[in-house]
Amino acid sequence: MATSETRSPRRAGYILALLAFTQFIVTIDYNIVYVALPDIGRELGFSAQSLQWVVSAYAVALGGLLLFGGRAVDRIGPRRMLVTGLVIYALSSLAGGLAQNAVLLVAARAAQGVGGALLTPATLMLVFTTFAAGPERNRATSVWGAMGSAGLAAGSLLGGVLTSAFGWSWVFFVNVPLALGTAFAATRVLPADRPLGNGRSFDALGAVVATIGSTLLVFGLVSGPDKGWGSIEGAGALAVGAVLLAVFVLIENSSSDPLVPLKLFRLRGLIVAMLALIVFQASSGGTYYLLTTYLQNVLNYGPLTAGLAFLPPTVACMLVAMKLNARVLGWLGVRTTLFWGSVGTAVGLAAIIAGMSAHGSYWAVLPGVVIWGAGGGFAFPSLFVAIASSGAEPAQQGVASALASTCRQIGGALGLAALVAVANSRAGSAPDTTALVGGLQTAGWVAAVGTLGGAFIGLALKKQPKPTPAPATTATEEVATDLTEAASHAG
Repeated sequence: MATSETRSPRRAGYILALLAFTQFIVTIDYNIVYVALPDIGRELGFSAQSLQWVVSAYAVALGGLLLFGGRAVDRIGPRRMLVTGLVIYALSSLAGGLAQNAVLLVAARAAQGVGGALLTPATLMLVFTTFAAGPERNRATSVWGAMGSAGLAAGSLLGGVLTSAFGWSWVFFVNVPLALGTAFAATRVLPADRPLGNGRSFDALGAVVATIGSTLLVFGLVSGPDKGWGSIEGAGALAVGAVLLAVFVLIENSSSDPLVPLKLFRLRGLIVAMLALIVFQASSGGTYYLLTTYLQNVLNYGPLTAGLAFLPPTVACMLVAMKLNARVLGWLGVRTTLFWGSVGTAVGLAAIIAGMSAHGSYWAVLPGVVIWGAGGGFAFPSLFVAIASSGAEPAQQGVASALASTCRQIGGALGLAALVAVANSRAGSAPDTTALVGGLQTAGWVAAVGTLGGAFIGLALKKQPKPTPAPATTATEEVATDLTEAASHAG
């Protein structure tokens, strides 16, 4: 619950700015390496097949450890876990920038995922418990979600600028001062956690089984396209992961203090939001792969130009999420805002695919890129507003947010694997430009249909009463303006 100290508008504004920036750091690192992959592959000796693990190692560690991180946040405290996660992030980023071979770089990326698995549930729990339910929390979650969405888009932009100007190592080095500076600020801005030693167990067996099961599930999803879906790394990892997660449910059902209280799965709002998040992330998240491939392999853009191409969706997403989404949530409610935001994202994706051609230009896909970014600015924050209002108790917000974030990672891994498989099967093993564009378009249409399907899943949310109008000026609105200006300068 929020304290009298955190209810101060200025204090709350500082907290939200810190939490939003922390989420920006986490999400920016998922995409920041994309445009640097060709240089990384050449310098460190990655094969064409193994290069995906520069991206996938982060997703596997993050997705596998989120449940553990969520419960650690509930038990140990969000500020402690946030600071710990940021320090892990800084050290692993330093190791990644200094890596001299492929194995060390993949290991560093996995360690970054460990840090992210602590940071994501910590930031969400602090958002949910600092800001009062209703318009205030909606605005705060919109700002938090906007920075997460913008981090995905800005990652490609920043990665292109750094790779072009300083070399690929700097897509890792840039995180070191950001993470350490944010960790120091957290000790000054965030309220202190409750004392440790409350006598409650941590459900160690459940934590181990859930971590291994989740990790194998994500590992199988990202390994399938490379090793083959019938391989040990593909189907084998998926099967073992599914069995372990079933065992995990049995453990939780008999535990007096479970890692994941099973009563959370009786919350309709949480279940619907998680399903919608899986589908949305699976379908629209793969657009970064499709668009980056088109820009670099068809239009022959270099890292800097390809990165700059992501500036319009970054700006559109941030402006919509920070300036409009909270107001639209107040007018239409979560369900309707999520629906039309997802529909807009699907329309933008369809326009991107329609604009692709073997002899095309960026201007042909630009309208779709802007619409896609704006749609995500409505849809992505609204998904997390739905989670925040799902009815989870304050003491379980950490694990509830971890469940949602796990769904997001699984959806992203599943979508990327599926879209890569669709694009490659359509284009062939050694495609010319026309065949490559055909493969990207086929995968893109699949993603657009999936995004539209996610919009209709969101309609299963309960219709909520229209919230009471909030005061005209609040700390969250002030910090939204500050964050928009800061991000624009950074871009």
